[in-house]
Amino acid sequence: MQTMKIAVSHCNGRIAPVFDVSENLFLIEVNGTEEKERKNVIIAGKEAFERAKELSRLEASVLICGAISGVQEMAVRSEGIEVRGFTCGELEAVIAAFIERRLYDNAFMMPGCCGRRRGFRRGHCGRKNNTL
Repeated sequence: MQTMKIAVSHCNGRIAPVFDVSENLFLIEVNGTEEKERKNVIIAGKEAFERAKELSRLEASVLICGAISGVQEMAVRSEGIEVRGFTCGELEAVIAAFIERRLYDNAFMMPGCCGRRRGFRRGHCGRKNNTL
């Protein structure tokens, strides 16, 4: 089984609406389909590349977040971290969906994303291949 760490940007029990200004992350270690450990982390960096470096130091493999600017997304990806941006919903439901490989259900997609930013830029809209 593959062990990985996912960083989930959150606010008040939901995915934080904008990652670029969000400070709270859950760093969740997942082994296959099982959550092993979860800790709350505060992101201190304010600049895009600082924030990306912090995620890298935390050894995050994937970032799950709401809206994310192009610069911030590029910075995170440049650290070798996959970005699952423009995600919305209740925190526990999103985490469960990621672990169960169904995060791309329309229920977790921010309104207006399909065909605009999420789908157009990265080709995820209607995506069938749902690997971790």
